[in-house]
Amino acid sequence: MKRLGVVGSMVWDTIYDRDPAQPAVEEWGGISYSLAALDATLPDDWVIVPIVKVGRDLAAPANAFLRTLRHVAPGSRFIEVPEANNRVTLRYYSAERRCEQMAGGVPPWTWPELGPNVADLDALYVNFISGYEMTLATAQFLRRGFGKLIYADLHSLFLGKESDGTRVPQPLVDAAAWFGCFDVAQLNEAEMQQLGDDPLAAAAAALAQGCHTLLVTLGARGAAYFVGSSDGRMGPHGAPIRSGRVAPEQGDRAPAEGGDPTGCGDVFGATVLASLLAGRPLAEALQRATRMAARNVTYRGATGLRDHLLGKLTSA
Repeated sequence: MKRLGVVGSMVWDTIYDRDPAQPAVEEWGGISYSLAALDATLPDDWVIVPIVKVGRDLAAPANAFLRTLRHVAPGSRFIEVPEANNRVTLRYYSAERRCEQMAGGVPPWTWPELGPNVADLDALYVNFISGYEMTLATAQFLRRGFGKLIYADLHSLFLGKESDGTRVPQPLVDAAAWFGCFDVAQLNEAEMQQLGDDPLAAAAAALAQGCHTLLVTLGARGAAYFVGSSDGRMGPHGAPIRSGRVAPEQGDRAPAEGGDPTGCGDVFGATVLASLLAGRPLAEALQRATRMAARNVTYRGATGLRDHLLGKLTSA
């Protein structure tokens, strides 16, 4: 069996819908969406190895969630830390706009901690759920110490945190160095815009660092991709060797109104990686990922999400 390491943060979400008449939903969020999607889409010859710290206050229910997944390597557990687990309050104003507040303080990984955990892996998925999973220095040690595929969703690296926990957009400091730590990097359209006004130039700058594939989620419009080469070569005039957009097929579109967009990017990225590990071409992996992300919109939370993504009835 091949082993896929998963780095991220388990988060206890409290979600307020756009409809104020609807009660708040409390459920697992964060890396749980990625884990559920990987459980639904990974090839059968791969197992999930979670490399995730959880606060002592929520360690028991977090590990109970982990035990519901079928692709997890035998004996796997989240790593309990004494700090309070991360909790997030989400208030949606539209499908694309929300206010996010984070509490808790699960500490980042250091390289001496992380190194032994990745030694026997065949690939690695890193999702910056909190943005504090590791420092740039640790990511650089990871890149030097792990020579196999690393897929990273950079999302919360583009978020700062105010004194009350409110997350606010912020530029990614040392962006080029961050991109150089990963083979495949994922971000959304707003984050891409923070890198500069010219998408092709921003993509070329990222790919020049050694990241060979840059994926940009576009919400209902699907996803864009920019592909360089593993040795940093670019096409004519410093452009990516290949770029394009994959739009959702008619039957794969999320509902225009209603639904819960929480976790769509996490489901998207996990599905892309699982598809690439299965040997699918990039365009096919992106099409499958947009389909799974659209299904995620029609479900709340991560408990039972695996079966929902597979089109099965769930008890949740």
